[in-house]
Amino acid sequence: MCHCVECFPAWLQVWISKEKMEIQRQEADGTVYMNFMKSHCCYDAIPTSCKLVIFDTKLQVKKAFFALVANSLRAAPLWDSNMQRFVGKLTITDFINILHCYYKSPMVQMYELESHKIETWRDIHLQYSSRFLISISPQASLFDAIYSLLKYKIHRLPVIDPESGNVLHILTHKRILKFLYIFGKKIPKPAFIRTPIKDLGIGTFRNIATVQETASLYEALSIFVERRVSALPVVNEQGKVVALYSRFDVINLAAQKTYNNLDITMQEAISRRTCYVEGVIKCYPHESLEIIIDRIVGAKVHRLVLVDRADVVRGIISLSDLLQAMVLTPAGIDALFS
Repeated sequence: MCHCVECFPAWLQVWISKEKMEIQRQEADGTVYMNFMKSHCCYDAIPTSCKLVIFDTKLQVKKAFFALVANSLRAAPLWDSNMQRFVGKLTITDFINILHCYYKSPMVQMYELESHKIETWRDIHLQYSSRFLISISPQASLFDAIYSLLKYKIHRLPVIDPESGNVLHILTHKRILKFLYIFGKKIPKPAFIRTPIKDLGIGTFRNIATVQETASLYEALSIFVERRVSALPVVNEQGKVVALYSRFDVINLAAQKTYNNLDITMQEAISRRTCYVEGVIKCYPHESLEIIIDRIVGAKVHRLVLVDRADVVRGIISLSDLLQAMVLTPAGIDALFS
């Protein structure tokens, strides 16, 4: 008996042909964002005007963090004048690690923060800060940039000109997603973008890192260090989310010079924030991926807190989760868990 398609009845041949076309359409549909990122280079995503601060490793740590706050930056490349090259980055993570490492009580001043130079901190705590700077060329694709960001679990990727050695920009998840949001309107929207987020399984839904509003600020820092998360939903006794405390909130302790008392409760720490903070940006399991992207780009945030109808935390959807699902997963790469 012949099993060639040509020998099937005409109606069955039409049905098989349509099924093949649908499978091909779905496969092409899923690679739209991957192909977009592969066809654009890092230089394309660099804004025409942006702020960049560079620190010499001989600068005092305290002054460096004050400079980050003054310029509303979260990181800066580090220049070693002896080696005459960039050797790493100073980030909010370093500030959190310093506070967590040296804090004793409100009665004991953290002399290390007052006196340490950046090079001293790097020499003592290399496990917190890699001696080698992970960077990328301006001509490399945005796909490669996303892979580096997720593979090395970093939030900032310096774009360095290979000829001059100059840092041109610091690329972030947020900048890449915004670039896609603005210029990706010219490409067809894939069907899966209208699928509810709960069906796509994008995000973290188990073992969510949260902090009680009655916990101390130092306990929150411990969670940042141990769990390596970038933000903590602050919850009440019922598990309802009442605020979001991020790593950027920690750097503002330097601006307010309140880092010598980390025994205050999270409730008090949140009330002391001087910068305007909008309420927790939330999302719900039934909302589509398209709505999620619109909300995260519109609010200029790095993640959404997934809640149920009672506002109890059920998950976190981060920029890393979105870029993994939209760009790397279609390429058969799982950088988040590799």
